[in-house]
Amino acid sequence: MTGRRWWPGFVALSAIWGASFALIKVAVDAGVPPVWVAAWRCLLGAAALWAVLAARREAAPRDLATWGHCALVALLLNAVPFVLFSYGETRVSSVLAGVVNATTPLFTLLFALVAVPGEARPGRRRIAGLVLGFAGVLTVLGVWRGFGAASGTGAPAGGLACLAATCCYGAGFAYLRRHLSARPHSAAALSAAQITGAAVELAVAAPLAVGVPHWPGAGAAAALLVLGALGTGVAYVLNLDLVRTAGTAVAAAVTYATPLWSTALGALLLAEPVGWNTVAGGLAVIAAVALTRQPPAAPGSGVRTGRRGRRERQPVG
Repeated sequence: MTGRRWWPGFVALSAIWGASFALIKVAVDAGVPPVWVAAWRCLLGAAALWAVLAARREAAPRDLATWGHCALVALLLNAVPFVLFSYGETRVSSVLAGVVNATTPLFTLLFALVAVPGEARPGRRRIAGLVLGFAGVLTVLGVWRGFGAASGTGAPAGGLACLAATCCYGAGFAYLRRHLSARPHSAAALSAAQITGAAVELAVAAPLAVGVPHWPGAGAAAALLVLGALGTGVAYVLNLDLVRTAGTAVAAAVTYATPLWSTALGALLLAEPVGWNTVAGGLAVIAAVALTRQPPAAPGSGVRTGRRGRRERQPVG
């Protein structure tokens, strides 16, 4: 496998997920309620994924058990965290939201240790990574000046909402690993079912919470279209292709690149400030994620690392 095969997909995927925070900011600044930002994101993402299934002639899951698990995963990985991130960005910058999102692997590890049977107990390196990661989060949030101070707004609710969203991601990925990872369906099919479940959940909740949607203007509508169809639809397919061409280790490394994109786009396109604590805390979080990742299996360990032995991983977006 050469870099030419996977490098463009890696760059595209990290850029798409990194840009999602700036796109959310554009939408909420235009007056789109957070719950409708999340709803449009899932509705458009589901449409894109069903189009992918149709183009590939892949079948969607048909058993009720799979759909039930997908509905719960959708609540934890999409419906709730998408609303929380959108709400958070009404109070804090997209730069801060993107950096906080990098803590997702840390929360995933914590929930997996509790909920997934057979998960390896953390050694000193992984424990050090967890400690460093949460120290990085506290630095990003500027706790010595009050939560949320890094955004310049002084609104603690925004930073904590983003942190709660990544906590939901951690619980969702642990549940997904335990109940969906071994099912025979393709990642595209499971993704379509998951995002469809989130779309239905939010389509019911949004009108009840804030009423019917309104036209937010061309700029915000374009942001929502890209956020949904590309960031919540096509990105799932790119993630799967990256796993197949480069392996799970390379696909997981997207976590490191995403905050770089979100910070650069927030600063350059939205003129958002980037404080020293955001940079320092973000670097600490990225280093922590590297520490908590399991090293590759040694030859002869019985762990299958060939193409057919790789598990398809769900993305964080």
